[in-house]
Amino acid sequence: MSSAHLIVVRHLWVLRRGRPWNLLLEGIFEPFLYLLSVGLGIGQLVGGVGATRYAAFVAPALLATSAMNSAVSETTGGFWWRARFERFYDAMVTTPMRVTDIAVGETAASVLRATLSSACFLAVIAALGLVRSWWAVLALPALVLVAFAFSAAGILVATLMRDLHHTQYLQLGMLPMFLFATTFFPLSVYPGWLQPVVVALPLYQAIELIRGLTTGVFGGSLLAAVAYLLALGVVSLWLAQRRLARLLLT
Repeated sequence: MSSAHLIVVRHLWVLRRGRPWNLLLEGIFEPFLYLLSVGLGIGQLVGGVGATRYAAFVAPALLATSAMNSAVSETTGGFWWRARFERFYDAMVTTPMRVTDIAVGETAASVLRATLSSACFLAVIAALGLVRSWWAVLALPALVLVAFAFSAAGILVATLMRDLHHTQYLQLGMLPMFLFATTFFPLSVYPGWLQPVVVALPLYQAIELIRGLTTGVFGGSLLAAVAYLLALGVVSLWLAQRRLARLLLT
């Protein structure tokens, strides 16, 4: 029987004993400032993207980015520290808990944390009238998928990191992805040779999925995004479990 749920219970207990309101603030504050400055500020100058207001175009991209940042921060920060310095999981593997339980439990806890903070931001953009379709009710399960993909990928990266300063290299990859994954501009503005590179970015697929649901623009790209993110999460979790086993059992 899997013991992965015990990891989630442990995280919930720590969150309740700490400052749970910080989780809500970190999920809302930074993307909300971006939305005010870029979406509502610059949006007054550029008008819109096609038939969509610029603020409504940017908001779902910031929502997907919020889920990504929360998931990656939890896995490459908290999980890495517990694994490398606290040796938290070395004690766990001496119990009936398996390495697979640890990997799945940590991924689930990260997904829960990222989804909670992102759901708060989803409520904010809905309150601001930046949701244009009732299909946005599916944005919450879509955020769970986005959080799963980036949480699993984050745990995989954490098992490869040897020092805490390696997170700076991770930021070197995440920042350009945030700027160029159609967060602020549609894909059509990029040269033809660059568009496949942008489409291959995981954040682009996350943005495509959330933006399609909140604006009511559907197509095969949404199904492709679901398949991409699901594959990224499953493969990353499988590789992370193998890496974690090498770290804890050898």
